[in-house]
Amino acid sequence: MTRFPRRLFLAATGASLFTPALLRANESEDGFRDLESGVRRNVSSFRRQDWREHFDQLGKAAIVADTTSRALHFWSGDGTDYRIFPTSVPMTDELTKRGYTEVVRKKVGPDWTPTPSMVERNPELKYMPPGPDNPLGTHAMYLSWPAYLIHGTHDTRKIGRRSSDGCIGLYNFAIEELFAITPIGTQVRII
Repeated sequence: MTRFPRRLFLAATGASLFTPALLRANESEDGFRDLESGVRRNVSSFRRQDWREHFDQLGKAAIVADTTSRALHFWSGDGTDYRIFPTSVPMTDELTKRGYTEVVRKKVGPDWTPTPSMVERNPELKYMPPGPDNPLGTHAMYLSWPAYLIHGTHDTRKIGRRSSDGCIGLYNFAIEELFAITPIGTQVRII
């Protein structure tokens, strides 16, 4: 029978007690690291926002897409319904359009055509009809800015990451929920 030396046991036990503290010392306040930037993020890092910080009034409804926390905030027109959804955000700041816009059209089963700048970056991109390979997922809400949308994605790995060419992406089940409660004319702010 092999004997485990008492000193080795005590040293291993002591080290295991300090390991969580050492790991936490490298974590951010919210406890999750974004590998791209070294900053930790996830759903628990979402902070409740107040629509009054962004709009004078709620109007039909209001959406704030926060590209830093990678969260979309929704408020109903009467202010009784507030929801937060995790999102994907544009890959670079150059692709990120910030400011005020609104939802001008909605479509279930959207088709997709790459923009000229997308084709310039990747000449293999082609028109995509609705379906499981379509990058817009199951639902899309078109903004007053040409080629900018809030849409779903079949590729769930994109959510929580810098992965889009300018749009705000949500899980398909989340965009379906948001789509159902968002009227045309909803004001949108991308920050």
